[in-house]
Amino acid sequence: MFGMGASELMIILVIILLLFGAAKLPELGRSLGSGLSNFKKGLKDGDEGPTPAPPQSASLPEQAQPVAHVEEAPKA
Repeated sequence: MFGMGASELMIILVIILLLFGAAKLPELGRSLGSGLSNFKKGLKDGDEGPTPAPPQSASLPEQAQPVAHVEEAPKA
């Protein structure tokens, strides 16, 4: 595993134990596991492709009528 033996892995585990503490390790493992499962679920959901757009109605919207004359406000 990446050219590391059992002794190197044990040293890394001891350093992690010293950094995070024994009480935080189960919580850290739980959050890592739930993150991985959410990631896998997201990958599985992403394979389905995009959802199709809802069909639009056949009638076109009414166009606005142009304004014939605009009155300007008196300048003060």
